[in-house]
Amino acid sequence: MYTGQFVYCGKKAQLVVGNVLPISEMPEGTVICNLEHRVGNGGKIARASGDYCTIMTQDPDAGKTRIKLPSGARKTVANTCRAMIGIIAGGGRIDKPMLKAGTAFHKYKAKRNEWPVVRGVCMNPVEHPFGGGNHQHIGKPSTVRRDKAHGRKVGLIAARRTGRLTGGKATAALAEKAKEKK
Repeated sequence: MYTGQFVYCGKKAQLVVGNVLPISEMPEGTVICNLEHRVGNGGKIARASGDYCTIMTQDPDAGKTRIKLPSGARKTVANTCRAMIGIIAGGGRIDKPMLKAGTAFHKYKAKRNEWPVVRGVCMNPVEHPFGGGNHQHIGKPSTVRRDKAHGRKVGLIAARRTGRLTGGKATAALAEKAKEKK
């Protein structure tokens, strides 16, 4: 898109970057952004910097379209949902490292109070279940039951297993991860 560009919305709009059309009017393989989750609720999917979706398959009989999301997952939505053609600007924003603590400070100041992150082991026992002791150590298993009280529910909550994946499980996990990326 560029300054002064005319943006057209509707069924008869041309297949040009920046125009908004129902996804039923777009061919398979079209790169889209700002996609509606349900018909008429406004764009909800693929709105962050550099994000986009791809139209995988169209099913005009069922009125459904299969979309590949930015996460790589596939989702089926109604083909009357509208979307903008193209990619959101600002891709690669998170590739640049935050070289100073001040950069992180200003980033999270604009969002919400979630920085700096203080480790539980360096707190006092009144502030965190992992706090206290003469050395910074947890001092108890970090796994915790799902039905524990909220103040105690820290660490690995309802973990099925802990530790490194070894042997056949490790190769199976790697294969699953590779399959998810495709």
